[in-house]
Order: sequence, then C-alpha cells, then structure tokens
Amino acid sequence: MRTLVRGAVVAGTAVSATGCALTVLNRLTVRRLGVVGPPVIEPVTVCIPARDEATRLPGLIADLRGQHGVSRMRVLILDDGSGDETYAAAVAAAGDDERFTIVTARIEARPGWTGKSAACDRLAEIAWANADSDDPPAGALIFLDADVRIGAGAIAAAVGELRRTGAGLVSPWPRQLAGSFAETLVQPLLCWSWAATLPVRLAGRSLWPSTAVSCGQFLAFDAAAYRAAGGHAAVATQVTEDLALAREVRRTGRRTVLVSAGRIANTRMYRGATELDTGYTRWLWSAYGSPAGSAAVGATAALAFWAPPLAALFGRGATRRIGLFGYSCAVASRLVARSLESGGPLTPSDIPAALAHPLSVAAYLRLSLRSHRRHRAGALTWKGRAVAERVS
Repeated sequence: MRTLVRGAVVAGTAVSATGCALTVLNRLTVRRLGVVGPPVIEPVTVCIPARDEATRLPGLIADLRGQHGVSRMRVLILDDGSGDETYAAAVAAAGDDERFTIVTARIEARPGWTGKSAACDRLAEIAWANADSDDPPAGALIFLDADVRIGAGAIAAAVGELRRTGAGLVSPWPRQLAGSFAETLVQPLLCWSWAATLPVRLAGRSLWPSTAVSCGQFLAFDAAAYRAAGGHAAVATQVTEDLALAREVRRTGRRTVLVSAGRIANTRMYRGATELDTGYTRWLWSAYGSPAGSAAVGATAALAFWAPPLAALFGRGATRRIGLFGYSCAVASRLVARSLESGGPLTPSDIPAALAHPLSVAAYLRLSLRSHRRHRAGALTWKGRAVAERVS
C-alpha cells in the first residue's frame, strides 16, 4: 500500500513538474502584444455581438473611439434581442461618431446554432454588405466581446501582429480579471490550462488543428482567411466556437497564432459565483470531446494536483519531500502562467490564488461534472437561450 501511494505521488509530481517546465517555456517564448502598434492603413472592421450588455458595452465603445493608428476603422455592434437597455446605451456611447453602426435585432438562430455564432455570422454579413465598392471584403476583421476593455493602440497592434506573422488568425489573450473568491479560484485556470500543456510558440508554426488555441473575447482575422474558413457558419453548432473556428482556419492552410495581450486588453468574463457557475456549465461538457475524455483529464488533474499536496501534508520522509516538490511546481506554474497572461508584475491576490491551486482543481472538477449532467438532461442555457448540443 505504501508503495502504491508513493507511486501515485511520484506520478502526480512528474505531471506537475512537466507542466511547470512548459509554463516557463511559454513565458519565455510566447509573444506579447505591444501597447502601440504600427499605423494601419487597410480597412479594419470591428464586430461586437451584444446581448444584455448595457452596463459593460459603453466602456468598450469609449475604448474604440479612442483608438490610435487605425485610419480606416469601422465598428459594427449588434444588439441581439437584449432585455435591458443595451441598444440605447450603445447609441449614447457612440454619439455622433460616424464610424459606428449599431443594429438591433433578435437573431433567430437556425436549429443547432449557438446564439453567439448566429450573431457573429450576422455581423459578418453586414460587414460584407456595407463594404465600400473600392473595399471588397478585405483587410482585417476583428471580433470583440462586449465586456472586453482595450488600450488605445490595441486594434493597430492586433492587426500589425496579423500582418507580421502572415497568419489567418491572431488571438490576443486578454488578462482575466476576478472580483470574487469564486472567480479568483477559477478564472486563472483558463490561461494556465494551455500554458502548462502546450508549447504554444511551436504549435503556432504548425497547421495541426488539435494544437490551435484561441480566445473568442478578442479575435483578429485576415478577412479573406475568415471567409475561406466558412466564418461562424462553419462552426455554428459548436459551443466553443472560437477554438473550432481556429481549427477551421488551419484546415484551409492558414496558421493561427496566440499572443499575450494582458498589457492592453482585459476582461471580467463572469461576475460572481452564480454567473461563473452558469457560464462554465454551459460549455465544459464539450471541452475534451467526450465524457471519457473529460474523465481522463479530471483523473490526471486530481492525481497531479491533489496527491502531491496531500503527501506534503500527511506523508513522511521521501514521500513527503516528493509531494512538496510537486505542489511547489503547481504553484510556480500558476504564478508563471499569470505573469504570462498579464504581461507584467503579479498582483497581491495572485499568490494566494496560486497557493489554493488544489481548490481550483476541485472547483473545475465540480463544474465539469455539473456540465456533463446538465448536458445529458438537455438543460443547458445561456442568456435565456438553449445551448447547442453538439461537439466536434
């Protein structure tokens, strides 16, 4: 029995240490989006789907009105049947800025479509229809979530990175903000999950769909690449449409690139435990392809991030030392991933959040289990709409 326990601790520590090494590699190699980008003279269309975002959308509009270095930018905002004052708030925030077009309509998604994909698809249609005769669907197409905040050079920097790399898609990863204990436990896992499992810079040089990473909060496409991939219509049934769309871009022969954008973009994805619980529950069932895939990931996470700290607390001799090393690797990995995401110094809350990594894993496992249960029951919803029931 003692040999079995030590074997579990050694295995968990090996996984944790490998993840820490990958996170350090990514911290050293993943590009950080500059605060100021080169001047952009090509047409740039920014698309923002918004549903019940009256309190958050005006901040993003103000950020977009203050953008520098993008002389031919236009902004399309779709108020998708909001139950609050999203449309009025958007109109007031845009003022008399002629670069902004604000449309209100309740998008009736076709069977199987997710609401966000339907709204983004409609925005793309508007972009093509409103293109000037001298500007056919070309240039850059950017999708932003309504709760993202960006610095004055963010759009120019994103387009500049798109052209510098020659990629079909650049995904600037915003810093994930947290305002509650539940958010502090869970939100840092988003960046850490890829930083500790994938050599991102190397993956960005390949066309393998399975190694694509993207964040739907901020996506910068070459417009032609977006259209060639089929746009959001090609991933209409996917709950994680951002990742699915990155894979479609790669299948057309264009690369996708992830960059750290924490210095010029941030977002508070969910506000409070209830919204976070609902938000993650709607999509975690689809994260690893099947219940068996989720179970395998969950078992590995439990082994790697519970066995070592338990051994550090209750073990003896070498077993305890190995467990302490494994737990230390997990904490270090979390801190390095947070530094990668933010592009700057850590905040006082980052250290206790990293120390609580075993609790973060427990929270993730609970959310994953709940997501699978509600998916089987056909009870998944988001913002008043049923969630699509398919996964690629």
